Amino acid sequence: MLGWLLSHFSKDLAMDLGTANTLIYMRGRGIVLNEPSVVAINQDTHQVISVGQEARNIIGRHGQRIVTIRPLKDGVIADFEVTAVMIKYFLAKVLRKRQIVRPQLVVAVPTGITSVEKRAVIEAAEQAGARNVHLVEEPMAAAIGAGLPIDQAFGNMIVDIGGGTTEVAVISMFAVAYSESVRVAGDEANEAIMRYIQRERQMIISEVLAENVKMKIGTAVPLDKPESIEITGKEILSGIPKTFSICDDEIREAMKEPIGAIVESVKRALEKTPPDLASDIHDQGFWLAGGGALLKGLDKLLSQATNLKVNIAEDPLTAVARGAGAVIDHVDFFRQVFIN
Repeated sequence: MLGWLLSHFSKDLAMDLGTANTLIYMRGRGIVLNEPSVVAINQDTHQVISVGQEARNIIGRHGQRIVTIRPLKDGVIADFEVTAVMIKYFLAKVLRKRQIVRPQLVVAVPTGITSVEKRAVIEAAEQAGARNVHLVEEPMAAAIGAGLPIDQAFGNMIVDIGGGTTEVAVISMFAVAYSESVRVAGDEANEAIMRYIQRERQMIISEVLAENVKMKIGTAVPLDKPESIEITGKEILSGIPKTFSICDDEIREAMKEPIGAIVESVKRALEKTPPDLASDIHDQGFWLAGGGALLKGLDKLLSQATNLKVNIAEDPLTAVARGAGAVIDHVDFFRQVFIN
């Protein structure tokens, strides 16, 4: 009865605490926040200047006194204190006023998270005002968000490509039969583009610009009609800003290594999946989620590499958050998916 009363009066939440973005789902309202996982701090006073989108907007455009920090690296907490500040800010923004009952919170975390990292996530969320904190693996949340029947004796394969990690998992009867987390994803692709442009064009561009280029003309397979974009960088030799054109072929070449690593992780998962579950995947194919699922032609490349049908989850960017939200909506049904 007490649990029911607490649940009735609290605004229970689910959080996709991502390397690139943090999303929050509120029971009864859906996704209420989607902001970059960035914090801007004054190094002299240690005062927080801005958090989220406001902090991302000033990356590369601030003075020496201000530093912009992404407190999560490769999907896990790299800076505990800054992460706690960020989570507290986001929760306060969502809840807006003091709650009679502190909210219950489900947080999606990468597969293979260590016990120390689990404790860091839980403590940060509790410091931010959560009542009970439950952890669920990101690919499990992504599978739920994609609408896969994870409760059935059937092999469901999900590939969740985020900012810091790519999570590959085969799920059946609320349990992960096989999982692998590789620390190659969107961020690594951005860095690969930056390195390519520096090496081949002798130009320096920011990570924010590299990400924009990836989103606009990045592809995993050749396009029917070539695309190009004009961007502005800084010449290495002269230091002078210069505008130049770059095409999709170059960006695809730049991302060849990180994309190849993702393809190999999928193939490894298929090799190590038990035969009966592999048969299910052969019949139904597998699913892509996360921001990386939006890369043009990635589904086609993976299909060519595996000879399987590749499906893209509806609104893949929010699949993990919506899956974690389904868990907080139906805690009793999904209780088995919590990480101990």
